[in-house]
Amino acid sequence: MGTRMIREKERVSLKKATITAFIFILLIGVLSACSGGNKSDSKTVKIGYFPNLTHIATIVALENGYFKEEFGDDVTIETKTVSNGGLFMEAMTTKSIDVGTVGPGPLLNFYVKNPTFRLISGAVNGGAVLVASEGSGISELADLDGKKVAIPVVGSTQDVMLRKALKEVNLETTTNGGTVELFAAAPADTATLFVQKSVDAAATQEPWGNILETQANGKLILDWDEFAWGKESTNTVVAASDDFLKNKELSASYIKAHKRAVEFIQQNPEKAQDLVIKHLKDLTGKEINKEDTAAAFKRLEVTTDVNEQVIQEMADISKEAGYVTNNDIKGLIDLSLLK
Repeated sequence: MGTRMIREKERVSLKKATITAFIFILLIGVLSACSGGNKSDSKTVKIGYFPNLTHIATIVALENGYFKEEFGDDVTIETKTVSNGGLFMEAMTTKSIDVGTVGPGPLLNFYVKNPTFRLISGAVNGGAVLVASEGSGISELADLDGKKVAIPVVGSTQDVMLRKALKEVNLETTTNGGTVELFAAAPADTATLFVQKSVDAAATQEPWGNILETQANGKLILDWDEFAWGKESTNTVVAASDDFLKNKELSASYIKAHKRAVEFIQQNPEKAQDLVIKHLKDLTGKEINKEDTAAAFKRLEVTTDVNEQVIQEMADISKEAGYVTNNDIKGLIDLSLLK
């Protein structure tokens, strides 16, 4: 009887040991799967941009396969398009975007509140104009007194550029006690607003500025080389999250692809424009007129350069507008990858 009890205890102990081993093996499998998932996530790069001509560098890099070539076959590329910089930065904050092109206005506004993003390269200078609607009575900048002006979104780069231009003629927006009313609207909707006479003018990026002129009888008030800082007006930059920049290999690969795209555009402007037309048609189902694209392209400069003084002045204007509580953007610009 005592022997049977001992053997029974041994069988129970063996059964418990077997179950424990099984659970341990199962746990190791789960942990391995989780680890594999994290590894896979680290090999996915989420690139954001706008479906605009001013984001031509990102579009060309995608169309020519530069990102794929530089990242290699082990990296999965995901893309996300947004309609304005606020949405871009919100997506970057929630890790839906790792890196991509955006206006410096929204980037610095978010940076002041949450300094976990960096400006790592320039992309486009210029590319923004001021256009008046037909019958608005606006023939020069000073005529904006008492008028309503469309901007892509509050706090956008074009918003900041407009505020800079208004100061030159001693005008202010209504939000700062002045007489010029700002009206936020998607650039693609601005032509309709012109036709409906809902706004008097628009500070917008290309190709929408050219479209306002050719399709909505708009009148050019300030060309790209006259608006705000002129040819030094930084319209589009490359922004990246700190989390993405921790991976030195991936971040360096992105910059290599970006630089290749910039050089391709500079050397092959017509081919680059064709790629943008194709890309936007594939993306939206709508084809932009080739002549309109060529005309709009003449209003911008594709470059990796960044005028840090202009970015600081944008921060100063954003503070004056009440978009940020301070204008300290120290640490925002990091061009080390370009070098």
